[in-house]
Amino acid sequence: MKNAAALSGQRPAAAAVAGASASAADVSTRERVTQLLLERGATTAVQLGDALGLSPAAIRRHLDAMLVDGDVVAREQAVRAHRGRGRPAKVFLLTDAARVRCGTHHYDNMATAALRWIARTGGAEAVEAFAAEQVAALERRCRAALEDAGEDPLARAEALAGALTAEGYAANASTIASGGQLCQHHCPVAHVAAEFPQLCEAETSVISRLVGTHVQRLATIAHGDGVCTTHIPGQPGRVPSGKTVSTVRTDR
Repeated sequence: MKNAAALSGQRPAAAAVAGASASAADVSTRERVTQLLLERGATTAVQLGDALGLSPAAIRRHLDAMLVDGDVVAREQAVRAHRGRGRPAKVFLLTDAARVRCGTHHYDNMATAALRWIARTGGAEAVEAFAAEQVAALERRCRAALEDAGEDPLARAEALAGALTAEGYAANASTIASGGQLCQHHCPVAHVAAEFPQLCEAETSVISRLVGTHVQRLATIAHGDGVCTTHIPGQPGRVPSGKTVSTVRTDR
């Protein structure tokens, strides 16, 4: 009886330890989900489950909890090509609050206030000059990283992705049918750029100069997309020095 009582007395403690371990495992998994969404942008539950080795039921349990906590939002997947019957798959994105907890958007309020003051006192040209100056140092560092990348724009885009990742942009480059694509899954100034698109335009100009060809910015985190996407044409044409490269929206 004593042994049974002792065992009985241990069960709640053992259950508590098991519960704590399960909770810690849940937190760890959701941190991994958060990191994947930060790196990839809009992602389906199937893609997340495949990347993490989780069953559909398990990944949906985590996503449901993150939806309740306000860490992710769900949207219908944008489909530009013809698709079969059935509802579009849902994609999941990090919320602004979750991005803040990942260490993004520091000093947004102060930066936005400063740019508003610049706009009031110096006008749009002053904001553009400020944006160009802010990305100048980034351009110098990335240009140094591209010294051995050669002249091919797609090869330079791949090298640039590595340089931007080192700067905290979680970038990658890929080849597509129409050329290449540079994706940045993190933007440290997304909230500010939502009000002042000159920051995005200055960054796009830097990308164009660094890869050595005209580029088109197709989507930006600042405008609510899951990732900043820049298209690099397959048949490049040199961009004259000083030419402004504007953002082109194709998703709305």
